[in-house]
Amino acid sequence: MLLIKNGKVFTMEGKTYEKASILVENGKIKEVGESLVAPLDAKVIDAEGKIVMPGFIDAHSHLGLWEDAIGFEGADGNEMTDPVTPHLRASDAVNPLDRGFEESREGGVTCVATGPGSANVVGGQFAVIKTYGDRIDDMIVKDPIAMKCAFGENPKRVYNEKKKSPMTRMATAAILRETLMKAKEYKEKLEAADKDILKKPAFDMKMDAMLKVLNGEIPLKAHAHRADDILTAIRIAKEFGVRITIEHCTEGHLIPHHIKNEGLMAVVGPSFGTRSKFELKNLTFETPGVLNKAGVKVAIMTDHPVIPQQHLVLCAALAAKAGMDREEALKAITINAAEILELDDRLGSLKEGKDADIVIWSSHPFELMSEVLYTIIDGKVVYRK
Repeated sequence: MLLIKNGKVFTMEGKTYEKASILVENGKIKEVGESLVAPLDAKVIDAEGKIVMPGFIDAHSHLGLWEDAIGFEGADGNEMTDPVTPHLRASDAVNPLDRGFEESREGGVTCVATGPGSANVVGGQFAVIKTYGDRIDDMIVKDPIAMKCAFGENPKRVYNEKKKSPMTRMATAAILRETLMKAKEYKEKLEAADKDILKKPAFDMKMDAMLKVLNGEIPLKAHAHRADDILTAIRIAKEFGVRITIEHCTEGHLIPHHIKNEGLMAVVGPSFGTRSKFELKNLTFETPGVLNKAGVKVAIMTDHPVIPQQHLVLCAALAAKAGMDREEALKAITINAAEILELDDRLGSLKEGKDADIVIWSSHPFELMSEVLYTIIDGKVVYRK
């Protein structure tokens, strides 16, 4: 049992305590309040004068799939041999011993959605994992969480070099449609066969993976920077009646009303860095704030290793500096991220019954010189400065 006492507690549930305590038992938050008393057997952390927050969540990362300080040998996020690879699973490629995990904990990041990159039209399955552990099976919160698909320049560039489709945006859209159509046909044949093994279609691992999308179990996690690519992603999702989240959403601030009217959520970023390709020409930290003010639920990402995972808080702070409400910027890396990942029953806020993923800061995390003093994951102190 653990008691964190006397801290300024940002619950991210609409209430901030100027001075409160959190009681943790068996990896869960047992109680949050102003007058808690530590049981005799409890370990006590005095957070007097400090900030206590839920652990930060990155809703779009590639942590563990592109390893730190290594090239090809540690690059396992893009299978650039086939534009359609839905059967790939992030959990089979993540290296929990990569240095990025340690630095994540040092930066107050306790949970990430990690998965394949954007080389392929359909890249594979994302998983949500905690940032502490030495075996991926023990770190998984949910697997799969989403199916990665990609629009825009990246699939074009990869397959243009191979002189094969897709070399255009038309082909990217067509390949995604074809994949969804094949998956729909596969599903219909399975349903028609029912329990008759002789009538069942031959097992297809790719189509089997896509069934989770068609059945509404997981959304498409759609890499789309440019406004027209965002709208193409929306168009195809509506055609097939599948769920979708818009990832990157770089030009989302140009079409916020369309994203809002479609009832969609956006995971925005990485907004820090150079405009390295044409589709990033309108890159700005104003995007999260514009979307938020339009009524779109927004999370902020690092796209690690594009921005090192530990700097997730910096991305949120820069969004606030560019006009996003400070509280909303904090939500974008806590409760909003959890809601977009559909894991807010466990993550994203300090509330009774949720996972005890808690971070104690020396001062407000948006202050440049603020430091993480303790990172706690599932009730265990995994980093102490």
